[in-house]
Amino acid sequence: MGKIHDSIGDRLARFLLGQPVFFVGTAPLAGDGHVNVSPKGMGGTFAVLDEHRVAYLDYTGSGVETIAHLRENGRIVLMFCAFDGPPNIVRLHGTGRVVLPGDPGFDGLRAHFPKERTLGQRSIVVVDVQRVSDSCGFSVPLMDVRGDRDLLDRYQERRDPAYFEDVWRTRNATSVDGLPGVPRNT
Repeated sequence: MGKIHDSIGDRLARFLLGQPVFFVGTAPLAGDGHVNVSPKGMGGTFAVLDEHRVAYLDYTGSGVETIAHLRENGRIVLMFCAFDGPPNIVRLHGTGRVVLPGDPGFDGLRAHFPKERTLGQRSIVVVDVQRVSDSCGFSVPLMDVRGDRDLLDRYQERRDPAYFEDVWRTRNATSVDGLPGVPRNT
């Protein structure tokens, strides 16, 4: 049976931090807009900030849907599934905001994450969690994790800082629905 929790307690925090992958869902306000679901992973890129706030590191990638949707309406859900051990699914519904390097508070938030993997970092997504729920997860398959892929790290190590600025200014400027993406002055 599913349960609604008042907050992210210690047991739930341990569960969330122990999952190697989670999924982020956002959508634009327009009914004909594209709903987006993104997988997130890599050890150390998710943090529980307190009983009602979480954050994750956002890296330069192929799209900017989450950022665009959060800038438009802030709606977000994070979903964590147990792929080993007892079955469980936890969803964190809330309001998200994007904190860019150089924004007030960025350095304080960044301190919640390991120092490595800064190259290609685009932002930190902070979620003010308003609803915490879990459900059985009986149909989620059992899977073994072999480890993080190092492809993103290797790909980004081959790039200079100008490459990332160019991606943010061009490919990350708008979402697939034309919503504003990464704000840049360059």
